Amino acid sequence: MSKIVSINPENPETEVIRKAARIIQEGGVVIFPTRYLYGLGADALNPDAVERVYQIKQRPLTKPLLILVKQPESFLQLVRHIPESARQLMGRFWPGDITLVFEAKDSLPQNLTAGTGKIGVRLPQHPTAIELTNAVQNPITATSANRAGLGGCSRSADLDPLITDNVDLILDAGTLKGGSGSTIVDVTLDPPVILREGAVPAKAIFEILTIDI
Repeated sequence: MSKIVSINPENPETEVIRKAARIIQEGGVVIFPTRYLYGLGADALNPDAVERVYQIKQRPLTKPLLILVKQPESFLQLVRHIPESARQLMGRFWPGDITLVFEAKDSLPQNLTAGTGKIGVRLPQHPTAIELTNAVQNPITATSANRAGLGGCSRSADLDPLITDNVDLILDAGTLKGGSGSTIVDVTLDPPVILREGAVPAKAIFEILTIDI
């Protein structure tokens, strides 16, 4: 059976989601659609599965992976605390276009955080990503499905064979929005620091936090 499975991007089929979730829960890696690019999904609390993601991407072990969570309350056991700045940004931009970097609890796999003591968290917005995250018991990784240093893909047809040959399942939702992905904000600092400007412009973040540009 082909590892590529078509999925309705707006109303993902339950059986397909269950299959993908089962693979992830058993330590596998699945390519799935996020709002902008295709991502690599694995059980974020399984160190061996996380290691597979690094190997597939040929990603330096010094660069942490971000994760998707079911709802804001579901990551309280993963981070040390939620600063007020984070609550403001979550209230305005979640679900979707912003990834927040928190201080990670020691219980998280060391390879997930790359020894930084921090973890990037996002609430998904794409219907398939939402359903997949909800179906998996643990949070899942959501790093883009490309080799390190190369651009992400908004079409499954453009995925690198060196990536697709090494995953267990590919959920093909057609052409995605594309672009630069989510904006990443480190809220462990005061004031918070934008690590990568993406879908949410810096100006919008500064306005929420009332920080002068």
